[in-house]
Amino acid sequence: MPSDNWKQDPRLKQMAPEKLDYLTSFADQISKLPKEQILPAFMSMQVDAAQKGIRFSDPETELLASVLTSGMSPAEKKKLETLRFIAKKLAARSS
Repeated sequence: MPSDNWKQDPRLKQMAPEKLDYLTSFADQISKLPKEQILPAFMSMQVDAAQKGIRFSDPETELLASVLTSGMSPAEKKKLETLRFIAKKLAARSS
């Protein structure tokens, strides 16, 4: 994630401050990762957030994916969507 432009997205104003703080911290962490580690880190974000008592609703998750992947190539976005689909299926099995 090369810049902080995502923080200016007006849709984020609807989100709770503690969630925005978490996202800012997460974005700082992934900005230092090699490109090939960003997608796995993004996928583990929801689990890490839940462990910290932060839960993102489905619409918030969609918004996050849209905002945080805005700088990704179409191929990277497709990979992320595939991983998110698999994660949803696995979560549905375990509940």
